[in-house]
This record gives sequence, structure tokens and C-alpha cells, in this order.
Amino acid sequence: MTLLLTRGDLESVLEPAACLDILRDGFRHADAVSRTGRRVRTDLPFPGTATVLMPGLLPGVPAYTVKANAKCPAARPALRGVICLHSGADGELLALLDSATVTAWRTGLAAALGTHLLAGPGSVVGVIGAGAQAELTLRGLAALRPRGGLFVHDTSPDRAVEFAARHGGQVLASAPEIAGAADIVLAATWSRQPLLSLADTRPGQHFTSLGVDEPGKAELAADLLESALLVVDDRELAASAGLPTPADTTLAEVLRGEHPGRTRDTDRTVYSPVGLPWQDLALAWTAYERAEREGVGRRVDLLA
Repeated sequence: MTLLLTRGDLESVLEPAACLDILRDGFRHADAVSRTGRRVRTDLPFPGTATVLMPGLLPGVPAYTVKANAKCPAARPALRGVICLHSGADGELLALLDSATVTAWRTGLAAALGTHLLAGPGSVVGVIGAGAQAELTLRGLAALRPRGGLFVHDTSPDRAVEFAARHGGQVLASAPEIAGAADIVLAATWSRQPLLSLADTRPGQHFTSLGVDEPGKAELAADLLESALLVVDDRELAASAGLPTPADTTLAEVLRGEHPGRTRDTDRTVYSPVGLPWQDLALAWTAYERAEREGVGRRVDLLA
């Protein structure tokens, strides 16, 4: 039997604080797995791309994940797909999980963790791209540090207004205005042209850029990346995704104390993750175990 977990099921069993702890532990220890996760992406003869991440592996977890996503920027939601959770013992398909939900949670919360570790003491947050990933990043940050004011920009004015209303923020008209008002800037867009350059920023700011997960996408200009402490989740994947500047370190190295991260209040810092297969497993396994305990989801026999 295979457990089906919908968006509603997942949101009923996942909690930001617990997931942050799981992701923090994963960053520290995922490198101990002998098999490296892979990301395979292809353009399609349709308006979108297909991406597969496999295998999601973590020390001590007797299972692995394979994720298949369709990415279509004009659709809502723009990302749709499934995460297959398999038993490591015999390959049994333990669960099928909505990928859009798991991806938003693991991407947003991992971004919140990186933001918290790298940002300075300033508390005013700016959001560029008011989608699901920014939503989860903001929720994760709320579990990690106090927040001051909030400023929001999106190419859809209605979406920006709704996001700002949910979180007690104010809408601004452009990305440079966000950078001018905020200490911490969270960008989660589909942009293929830089939204911010060095001239739009000031010393001491932190930028988290989630829109560099595939070639051709860019949110921060090269001069800004070169002037900042640039942190990624994986050097090789960041380079293959088209990040124009070599990373200074990884978030795992910062968490393990192998790199000091920010050392001065005047440092500019950037966290630019691509997203790693083990993060899918971290949240999928957590959701599966709790759903099993609490009787959440629906079981089907795909072999019937």
C-alpha cells in the first residue's frame, strides 16, 4: 500500500520549527552519505521545463526520494509534481507526496535558516516575489528571529497586496525600492534579468536569492555577488545553474564552524541556494512518519 499525501495533508503534519531543526541537522550531516544527489533538467516542446532530483538520501533514514517536477512560470501554481518516497530495503513505494508543497516548505525554510545565519542585526525585511517560497521563508524567519517592518514587491500588484496584508507589510513599486528600505532582502522570482545591482544596495545588507535554480535565471547582478560573501548549498550545482561568481563557502560549512560566515556588520552577504535532493527526503520522511502515526492521508494499492 502507498500513502497519498495532498497539500492539505502535508500542511496538517508539517511544522516550521520542527522542520528547521531537521534541515539544520541535514546540512551538518548530509555530506556523510556516499551517493551524491543529482539534478536533471530538460526543456520541453511545451511552455515549461521538467526537473528530476534523485536520490534524496540522509544518514540514518531507511528510505530515499525521487522528485519529478514540471515548471511552468505562467501557471498557478508554477511548480507541479510528485515526490516518491521509497523504502531503502526493497524499493517499496511508501508514499506519494505533493511536490509543490514539499518544495515550498524545504526551499523556504532552508532559505530562512541561511538568512538567519548570515544576516546582520537589522530586522526590516523586503520581499521580491510574493509566492509560496517567500511565504515559507518569512514563516521560517519568524521562528528564528524577531522581525521589524516588511516591504513587498511583486510583478502582480494584487499578489503583493495580498501578501502584505497577510503579514502586516507595505507594498513598494520596484525591487530597488525594496533594497532601499530593507536590511534583509528575500528574492524568489522567475527573473532572467538581474533585479538588483551593487548600486542598489548598501553595506551590511543580506540578500537571499531563490531564483537561481536553473540556467538562465538571475536575480542579483554579478557586481553585487562579487562584492558580497557568497554562500551556496552546493558549489557544483550552483555553478551548473549559471551562478556567475564562484561561491565563498557553503551553508553546511558555516553550520559546522568550518567558515565564520559574516564577520562584520558592514559585510554584504548573499545566500543563493539551488536546492538539494536530501532536503526533499528530510521533509518527506518527517511528513510520512507523522502521517502514519496520526492516520493522515489515503492509502492506495497501485499494484492492484
